[in-house]
Amino acid sequence: MRILVLNGPNLNLLGRREPNVYGEMSLKGLAAELMLRAPEDVELTFKQSNHEGDLIDALHDAFDYEGVILNAGAYTHTSIAIRDAISAIAAPVVEVHISNVHAREAFRHESKLAAVCIGVITGFGLTSYTLALHALIEHWRNRHD
Repeated sequence: MRILVLNGPNLNLLGRREPNVYGEMSLKGLAAELMLRAPEDVELTFKQSNHEGDLIDALHDAFDYEGVILNAGAYTHTSIAIRDAISAIAAPVVEVHISNVHAREAFRHESKLAAVCIGVITGFGLTSYTLALHALIEHWRNRHD
């Protein structure tokens, strides 16, 4: 099983940007931790971009993946284009957020992406990614049993 882990703007600053909100682990550290938690039969690919078009291109190229873990960062709240890209692909997408976006500023309370994702995991720190990984594996197994 192949899963794409796609991170949007400012997530390259994990560990340095607002560590009280996002934690002290870097994006590279997150990737290493998630690889340790993935079953042997799961291959993870990691991509990050601060550019909306790059994220859309990565989603368009996700036809070889059985699932996508997507933290679109602030684009979650603004991007109809990313929403349309998710709708256009067959791979199921889980939206993730490190912080509890509903406990933050009001503009973060609405996701443009959630309705076209199979689920949303928010507020569990970097564990949100591990939860999304397990959710995608279970989703895939349930569809292929």
